[in-house]
Amino acid sequence: MSNQRQQKPTLTGQRFKTRKRDEKERFDPTQFQESIVQGLNQTGSDLEAVAKFLDASGAKLDYRRYAETLFDILVAGGMLAPGGTLSDDLTRTEFCLFTAQEDLETMQAYAQVFNKLIRRYKYLEKGFEEEIKKLLLFLKGFTESERNKLAMLTGILLANGNISASILNSLYNENLVKEGVSAAFAVKLFKSWIYEKDINSVAGSLRKVGMDNRLMELFPANKRSCEHFSKYFTDAGLKELSDFARNQQSIGARKELQKELQEQMSLGEPLKDTIAYVREEMKKTSISEQTMISIIWSSVMSSVEWNKKEELCTEQAIKLLKQYSPLLKAFTSQGQSEITLMLKIQEYCYDNIHFMKAFQKIVVLLYKADVLSEEAILKWYTEAHVAKGKSVFLEQMKKFVEWLKNAEEESESEEEEAD
Repeated sequence: MSNQRQQKPTLTGQRFKTRKRDEKERFDPTQFQESIVQGLNQTGSDLEAVAKFLDASGAKLDYRRYAETLFDILVAGGMLAPGGTLSDDLTRTEFCLFTAQEDLETMQAYAQVFNKLIRRYKYLEKGFEEEIKKLLLFLKGFTESERNKLAMLTGILLANGNISASILNSLYNENLVKEGVSAAFAVKLFKSWIYEKDINSVAGSLRKVGMDNRLMELFPANKRSCEHFSKYFTDAGLKELSDFARNQQSIGARKELQKELQEQMSLGEPLKDTIAYVREEMKKTSISEQTMISIIWSSVMSSVEWNKKEELCTEQAIKLLKQYSPLLKAFTSQGQSEITLMLKIQEYCYDNIHFMKAFQKIVVLLYKADVLSEEAILKWYTEAHVAKGKSVFLEQMKKFVEWLKNAEEESESEEEEAD
């Protein structure tokens, strides 16, 4: 047996050693920065010329690779080190966002520069959003004036849809919130956003990214109240934003309340306990009786799985409403609450086809249970109804309304005779 091992075949040719290191060396933003800074220094403060220079440079320079460097220079004048300080050993320019005049008009002009650049080089869109997110995390490293300019620019970009409102997540950074930087930045940002568009633009964008209920988080936990938020932003001239946040808070509270009510109903909690709980919540959240009766109606009607057959569905509804009539009665102490309930019943029966024929039976049941008064029913019939299914429901109620009117007339004539 031969001791010699068969030699394995080897690849011949040129070998490239330390390929990763070579690649790293090739990523050198210094030369890129030199080119951009030189161009900006030549164009100076003429933003039209800056936009043209950036447009032309994209054909010669690797914007895709050095996007972060490019945006750092345009915002801060040079490459930013972690935390937001400028790298000392590199050339920088004085012609950037941070050295510009601190007014809305100048910031609008800068927004145009970014807008033109990204429209021309679409692939920069994602990098630009990442840059803004990063800059927001670096806020503590900037001066107050630099923060103000960045806030105004960000507000304008958000208003015009150049970036997504998801970038605002950076403002919820614990350190920024704790030191009041986030709230102060938000004031400038929302002011320029609303000035550029309106509060509906803000509301729509925040809802789109699920941040419409998170505005309170701009403040530390001990200041996270509706009152504090409202005062802070109203004093800063942003009452619209304050009202929007209050409304969102109220919507959130209502959803939670409805969820809790449904939970209590599914567990079969005694009605007196539920009534006490609802009264306590009304006091705590300042919810009106009209709003509360709407929530209770929705909770009751969502607490069961409805039968698919229309006639069985009606029977089921009558049984359920008989059970919960004390709860409905407890929160219809005002005439307007009764009308609100009537309208909720009308809308529900119209929106759920199996209930179209059940409307009159539900109203009569609630009349007999002292939830709805004859005054409320007559007012709904003559003037307070809405358009949804109007002709069908008025026809259903016709005989009962005539009976109510006759009973009322008889009662009046009896009173006159007694006098």
